[in-house]
Amino acid sequence: MNAIEPLPADFDIASEFPIVRKWTFLNHAAVAPISASAARAIEQFAREARDDAYLTGQWYRRADAVRQLAAQLINAEPEEIAFVKNTSEGLAFVANGLQWKRGQRIISTAVEYPSNVYPWMDLAQRFGVEHVMLPEQNGRIDTQAVLNAINDSTRMVALSHVEFGSGFRFDLSTIGVECRRRGVLLCVDAIQSCGVMPVDVKAMNIDFLSADGHKWLLGPEGAGIFYCRKDLIAGVRPEVGWMNVINSKNYGDYNFTLRPDAKRFECGSYNIPGILGLGASLEVILKIGIDAISRRVLALTDRLIAGLTQKGYKIVSSRRPGETSGIVSFTAMHQEYSKIVSALDAQKIIIAQRVGRLRVSPHFYNTLEDIDRLLAALPDDRA
Repeated sequence: MNAIEPLPADFDIASEFPIVRKWTFLNHAAVAPISASAARAIEQFAREARDDAYLTGQWYRRADAVRQLAAQLINAEPEEIAFVKNTSEGLAFVANGLQWKRGQRIISTAVEYPSNVYPWMDLAQRFGVEHVMLPEQNGRIDTQAVLNAINDSTRMVALSHVEFGSGFRFDLSTIGVECRRRGVLLCVDAIQSCGVMPVDVKAMNIDFLSADGHKWLLGPEGAGIFYCRKDLIAGVRPEVGWMNVINSKNYGDYNFTLRPDAKRFECGSYNIPGILGLGASLEVILKIGIDAISRRVLALTDRLIAGLTQKGYKIVSSRRPGETSGIVSFTAMHQEYSKIVSALDAQKIIIAQRVGRLRVSPHFYNTLEDIDRLLAALPDDRA
């Protein structure tokens, strides 16, 4: 059995991820299990809310500590991070908060998750914005195709860092350099990369980023992050509520001056248990290290692809350097996908069927034994 980079000696997989005692869970690109640390943080909140209501005064201070952890993960400043309910909310901030003109171009792809499609379709209907959707070819979208689509009318490039159906990872560094050079905004749906692949908003010249916490960040649903580059914050109109303003705690002084930092996008009370759970999982991820996580996951996917190929499956996901991710998508010639997923589920092995493909998405706490168990359970697809 090939070696895989070890986890820290004091990291007990089964203690932090008890799901491994019951399931071989290989579907982190969907809704992942939360960490035990996240569960404890949520339980602590529930006890405090039960016994002391808000009187301890700690919850929002803890939330600001989570904001710092999120900023650290993507190399942003804490004042550039807002909490969101989900990825869609962050992308909607961009779509609805900027001023748009007829004929401006938004470049995206034809294989995005719907949250990165409908906001731009809406702009096309309301303002006459041109929404260009680049096609996928053999499981990938060539970087040069994105760059070639940029013209003098282009206002924004809106991409998923990792595509949910194929696992294709964009070269955002190259795209970001060209976008910045030409004055084009780069908006990134990072839900399939944050927590598993390196994301650096500065090095990648990302202007906006949104990611919910319930996939690779190993947090609960309903608590995610939105990044807005600091010099763009004032130009994005938020949804307005009681918390967006500079003196939100002075309830009787109606001073409608919006906050200068990313908290201007937080219009009302937080999902405190969700944010605290997210923060606890962020601590786990940062302790392991995102580079170590990505190396482990890519080693697992290498093992998976070798085994799938031996069994006759066709790999859709790109394996070119820099284009790999935690998602492996593949197809079969002689199998019914729904039956495969159901049969695996009966054996406590969890994968997914997406856009006419089978999809496997292991995380860092999975093992080579998990991959081998899946491979042994899959039917042979050779003719």
